[in-house]
Amino acid sequence: MIKYLGSKRVLLPTITGVIASLDGVRTVVDFFSGTSRVGHALKRLGYRVVANDAMTYAHALATCYVQADAERVLADAERLIAELNAVKPSPGYVTETFCERSRFFQPRNGAKIDAIREAIAIKSLDPELEAVCLVSLMEAADRVDSTTGVQMAYLKRWAARSYNDLQLRVPDVLPRVPHGTCEANRLEAHDAAERLTGDVAYIDPPYNQHSYLGNYHVWESLVRWDKPGVYGIACKRVDCKERKSPFNRKADAESALRSFLAAVDCRFLVVSFNNEGFIPRQVMEQLLGEHGEVYTVEREHPRYVGAKIGIHNLRGEKVGRVSHLTNKEFVYVVVPESYPWRPPTPQPEASALKPGS
Repeated sequence: MIKYLGSKRVLLPTITGVIASLDGVRTVVDFFSGTSRVGHALKRLGYRVVANDAMTYAHALATCYVQADAERVLADAERLIAELNAVKPSPGYVTETFCERSRFFQPRNGAKIDAIREAIAIKSLDPELEAVCLVSLMEAADRVDSTTGVQMAYLKRWAARSYNDLQLRVPDVLPRVPHGTCEANRLEAHDAAERLTGDVAYIDPPYNQHSYLGNYHVWESLVRWDKPGVYGIACKRVDCKERKSPFNRKADAESALRSFLAAVDCRFLVVSFNNEGFIPRQVMEQLLGEHGEVYTVEREHPRYVGAKIGIHNLRGEKVGRVSHLTNKEFVYVVVPESYPWRPPTPQPEASALKPGS
């Protein structure tokens, strides 16, 4: 899967272990699905997953990794991806915008991305099959980019991986699950809370001021293929200035989460957050305590890889020193007060598991 700020790869054993400890769970609603790493893991375990994210690229990832079933799409996907790998490079929007005006990809890889994306568009594929092809292209581009993992900027010097040739691979599309068809939705958070229901709500909202649209604008443009106007050194989509989330504003984050939680219709809540977010642990536990008994998993976690290279200005000059290289990740578990639940044995990476206080 693509490099992603806030990826839950390390926390997967804790998240899936907590959900497995809850009785009678068949459907999990992943309200902020991102790369769908969590949804994909839960589907692999046999849960029916209902994924949601407002970003178009995230919806494509969820359609591929959550909604699509191998029985329906895999044979056609393998044939199409082999065909797309053979497409000859042809420079276009990606080459001009992300190779010449900026330096996210080497030009020869940009021309290959352009040609493959145009070929996908021309085919007018079934939405699930198209999503699998788009995810294959997104992940291939991610393997040859020249960033630290976010698209707010690119590296001053070409990353070693950027010299590799772009090559598509077939994504890990999973077979169907026994509890019903999985879903991928593209709704704003509050609308999703009002419309989607299940046994468990997995909630991983934005933590701070950094917008996922701004951090992954290249993927948004690649999937939408609307060839938008851009601005700034990073050539961000112009709608990055307009498409704002209340979760990215410190003054609004707590009220946005409170309103969202009030609309959620799930018996259990599992919420992922960290200590660098706008909502402190004590406030979060009080907020969640309005919906049941709260348990908290706390663990140390390496910060985003960009922190390791220091703080630089737009000319690539180092101008500041990073204060710390780790943060604390929290997984909050909310169960009904009458529910006789015992926390599972802590996973190796968890440093604490106790009722919220």
